[in-house]
Amino acid sequence: MKRNIGIFVIALLGALSGTALFHFLWAEQPGQQQLANQPVQFASFPEHILEHPNFVTASAIATPAVVHIKTKATATSGGRSNVPDPFRDFFGQEFFGPQGPQMGSGSGVILSANGFIVTNNHVINGADEIEVVLNDKRSFNATIIGTDPSTDIALIKIQAEGLPFLSFGNSDDLQVGEWVLAVGNPFNLTSTVTAGIVSAKGRNINILGGGNSIEAFIQTDAAVNPGNSGGALVNVKGELIGINTAIATNTGSYQGYSFAVPANIAGKVVEDLRNYGTVQRAYLGIQIQDVDATLSSKESLNVTYGAFVADFLPNSAAEAAGLKKGDVVIKIEDVIVRSTPQLMEVVSRKRPGEKVKVVVDRKGKQQEFTIILRGADGGTNVVKAEAKPEMAAALGASFEAASKRELESLKIDGGVKVTKLNNGVLKNTGMREGFIITKVDKTTVKSPKELTKALQQANGGVLIEGFYPNGSKAYYGFGM
Repeated sequence: MKRNIGIFVIALLGALSGTALFHFLWAEQPGQQQLANQPVQFASFPEHILEHPNFVTASAIATPAVVHIKTKATATSGGRSNVPDPFRDFFGQEFFGPQGPQMGSGSGVILSANGFIVTNNHVINGADEIEVVLNDKRSFNATIIGTDPSTDIALIKIQAEGLPFLSFGNSDDLQVGEWVLAVGNPFNLTSTVTAGIVSAKGRNINILGGGNSIEAFIQTDAAVNPGNSGGALVNVKGELIGINTAIATNTGSYQGYSFAVPANIAGKVVEDLRNYGTVQRAYLGIQIQDVDATLSSKESLNVTYGAFVADFLPNSAAEAAGLKKGDVVIKIEDVIVRSTPQLMEVVSRKRPGEKVKVVVDRKGKQQEFTIILRGADGGTNVVKAEAKPEMAAALGASFEAASKRELESLKIDGGVKVTKLNNGVLKNTGMREGFIITKVDKTTVKSPKELTKALQQANGGVLIEGFYPNGSKAYYGFGM
């Protein structure tokens, strides 16, 4: 009996010791429970971004302000359709069809109660008639206020009052991974809303032809299809933060990624078109390229990011401010430059005469410069669109002097750019917008005035020659 009692006591003491040891080793230490109950905090997380967003409010705000744009164009005499299909130019497709009116479709966003509407230039390019159908099914004819092929933005207007509208938000505040909505009219399905996230910012996909083109697209995975072009990209608060423009595709339809012109670029272009009739484009006057590990090693640079200053253009604002070849622009207006589109995006929001601060890396040392931006003509003044000459009206076209960048790209010393074609003599020849006229009956022309004078002196048949931005030379003949 005594032996059994001893064994029981020993077992009991062992169990008590084990329990005490377990609590000592595994029990929660002071403060652990308090920490576990605290909410998780994210560093620098924008307040307007919701983890589980409700798209109903944003859709209700945006949908009434997005319109359906229908266009009608006349095919050229050669049989190639001028239909301003929203994605034809982006996909490189050629359309051949019978003579007669050709139809196109796209989207637009109302920006004011009195009928100003932003859309893509390629939606209305070449159109003879533009019809705008509102969300409430009312229909209006629209007139073109101005276009900017360099950003693929156009401003049109309808005669109406009291319209619902959206205002441009700040696309700089947009975060990668943030929810966005695309609102438009894909495949003629009116008032369609799709959702996705911001996949990237400052994306250059080389669809606008290079040269003076400005590409710093917002990339999203919101579904966008033909007909969405010119429509709204909004955030979860219903703010307009981009104009849907293109998609990356091998089929002509959505395959995962879409691209929008940022609000901060589109808004500035619209303001210029409305106030001046033409875009006030500012330039640094430098030839740049992205810095990567290869270039950094080749040029013995001290950084592996930024925009490398390879050369200067004539009348360069940057060179006048003190920049040198071999400098690397690493910051502009407090924006760190990790790619050339970022640099171009900031400059594209400025006008000639405005100042920008840039920081460059020069042989391992950072230096700051203040640059007074210049226009394509090398000046710092705001330039208003020239009044259309009487001869130009008869031809159904608008003209402007080709920019220095365009002239240097084509290696010519002068020319007159066709900025707009309506029904008229030139359009019937098959000429397309963007053509730069260099000669009329072998007489060199370098300004709209010289072009008008040469045409007024022409008698009988006229031969025009010049170049397209891609370098191809063309000739057009017609009778006066």
